[in-house]
Amino acid sequence: MPEPAPSAELKPIDRLRAIMARLRDRESGCPWDIEQTFATIAPYTIEEAYEVADAIERNDLKDLKEELGDLLLQVVFHARMAEEQDAFDFDDVARAINDKMVRRHPHVFADETYGSLAEQKEGWDQIKAAERAEKGRGQSLLDDVPAGLPALTRAVKLSKRAAGVGFVWPSAKEVLEKLDEEVGELKAEIAAGDLEKARQEMGDVLFVVANLARTLEVDPEDALRATNAKFTRRFHYIEQGLAERGKTPAQSDLAEMDALWDEVRAADKQKG
Repeated sequence: MPEPAPSAELKPIDRLRAIMARLRDRESGCPWDIEQTFATIAPYTIEEAYEVADAIERNDLKDLKEELGDLLLQVVFHARMAEEQDAFDFDDVARAINDKMVRRHPHVFADETYGSLAEQKEGWDQIKAAERAEKGRGQSLLDDVPAGLPALTRAVKLSKRAAGVGFVWPSAKEVLEKLDEEVGELKAEIAAGDLEKARQEMGDVLFVVANLARTLEVDPEDALRATNAKFTRRFHYIEQGLAERGKTPAQSDLAEMDALWDEVRAADKQKG
């Protein structure tokens, strides 16, 4: 008979760690869990983080509780695999983040004082720069910007690092002018029929858009998520309107769908 699950009388985090240890047990664990590695689990970790963000976006606190649990499981999973390799364990992870938070908040846990939020942000950036230097992560200012970040987020972080040493357009006006320039180059490659160069120019356009978002202090991922949600809601309106006419989108045409789109768009504008 299999052993019973770890006792519910344990502290919740201790029980979760014990559950993960059982799942990873080479003799009696779960075959799927046993065969996983850091690399195979990483996509699930990213997915769970997005599901947390989605629950927050929907203001669904019940779902947020569950999604945070799923994300915590990912941390425990990675920590367990590291423990099996004698690299570190969950307690080491907790200690590291404890020390980092204390170190990065000298105005709370030490005698540092800041006169404004801007000074506090500058102090935070200086502490992070010192941490990067201590870790010796390459010679470039950009070396430790994670390559696995969503591309728009990484573009913002790359441009922010460069802006920190003065490599930056002075204002949104100059960024918009650069955006017009890049869009013009994209149009030229499309007109020439060179799709490979058009792909490269599209990347340049998106990078400048990310710069514009940083300049305006807008998170481009949040902005795009909001637009995705708006598009989804409006397309649902089109589907509903067509269904009332006994049609599906595949049985309609652009003119009919566009008219319904204009209806819901106008209604949105009236709502403000």
